[in-house]
Amino acid sequence: MTRDRHGLPAEFDMVDLFAGPGGLDVAARWLGVTAVGIEWDPNACATRLEAGLATDDVGDVRDHTPEKFRGARILAGGPPCQTYTVAGNGDGRRALNLVVSAARSMASGDDAESVLTTVDERTRLVLEPLRWALDAYRSGDPFEAVVLEQVPAVLPVWKTVREVLSSIGYSCDCGILRTEQFGVPQTRRRAILVARLDAEAALPTPTHRPFRREISRNDGDSTLRPWRTMYEALDRPEPFTVVSNYGTGGDPKKRGRRTSDQPAFTVTGKVTRNRVKTAGGQDDRITLAEAGVLQTFPHDYPWSGRDIAQQIGNAIPPRLAVHVLASALGRCVDEDSLDTAISRSWADAKIESPLVQSTAVDPEPSLFSAGA
Repeated sequence: MTRDRHGLPAEFDMVDLFAGPGGLDVAARWLGVTAVGIEWDPNACATRLEAGLATDDVGDVRDHTPEKFRGARILAGGPPCQTYTVAGNGDGRRALNLVVSAARSMASGDDAESVLTTVDERTRLVLEPLRWALDAYRSGDPFEAVVLEQVPAVLPVWKTVREVLSSIGYSCDCGILRTEQFGVPQTRRRAILVARLDAEAALPTPTHRPFRREISRNDGDSTLRPWRTMYEALDRPEPFTVVSNYGTGGDPKKRGRRTSDQPAFTVTGKVTRNRVKTAGGQDDRITLAEAGVLQTFPHDYPWSGRDIAQQIGNAIPPRLAVHVLASALGRCVDEDSLDTAISRSWADAKIESPLVQSTAVDPEPSLFSAGA
């Protein structure tokens, strides 16, 4: 691959902020979109290196500007969620009003830091994608599309980002998406924002039915596919039950249970603490490789470095990311082709995808629905 003076691929379509081990980048590879990631965690960078994903060294998003990545048409990012997530300390949720005020200050060209002086440093990172988008716009080289994802608690921030981007000519849509409604064998909710410049933006339309414990997967909207089960996803010979590491309402005696004909619980950094029980009396754990598969990474994805469970839990499921990126390109996904891409060895996906030329993003068409 030809590289420029910064050591980056000479031609690329997407810059991925807070790139992690590659959820968005794997999706981009499947779509034929060339991506470059920025990631500070050396463990995630080790995985990215083994996976062959282009990475701007071990970098901090705050130390970079869009200037270095001229030519990228898509800005994507999933800022750290620890202070916003229900499992975290809640600092981000408590600071939401300040973060929203800071976003509005940025729209006026003011320094957001003056509003965020009392806010945890990690909490501030949620506004970095907006800084990038505004800097690129003001430099005269705006991104054509913006894709952001975070935990549901961040939706008020995404709504404010929508206001700001709409004021400079973007069409924006944001909301909460449920992963099982896009074929991920796991229940997980994410706050998603999609913005497009000079084109109508819309969140992707669900392809699968929502999970309801009391309803059969074969019931419901006949135009949608059944939600996918753990048994379909994992290579286990007999049915099983997963007992969650978490207790309902904080009571460890009321741990949640899911059977193998249901989607998994949300995959977190503590996923390997969940117990797996079979009818034959065996009692084991979800393996790291299985956790990756439940996130819809390829079965042989080369997880590397330390804290692999946390890497897996932090990532956006690539299958969901495919749908979100496709919507940013104004396209729909062919589900059968996506099934095939996910089931293949990651080694097969390492074949270089066609580079996208100049400003017209036109990814590999095989993953898209005819006439989309």
